[in-house]
Amino acid sequence: MKTLMVVCGSGVATSTVVTGKIKNWLADEGFDGQVKMLQSKISDEVNHIDDYDAVVSTTLVPDNVKDKVINGVPLLTGMNTQAVYDQITEKLELK
Repeated sequence: MKTLMVVCGSGVATSTVVTGKIKNWLADEGFDGQVKMLQSKISDEVNHIDDYDAVVSTTLVPDNVKDKVINGVPLLTGMNTQAVYDQITEKLELK
């Protein structure tokens, strides 16, 4: 099973919205049984980014982990959401 961490500034507000959207998308695509969803705040996870198969963030992340984190803001705005889902599919190697 793959692990997907969703982070925001507080670990409560926007990460909850994005987690819900990703869970719905996973179910719609038939991937829901393949992914363990986790949620936290960026300050708690910044040193543990490599512990997860993919990380989606709705907040700024330090430069040293930017290349490992998927920008989840489009899932909040509704613009370019498919690009986020494509990155999740690629990082988690979903089939």
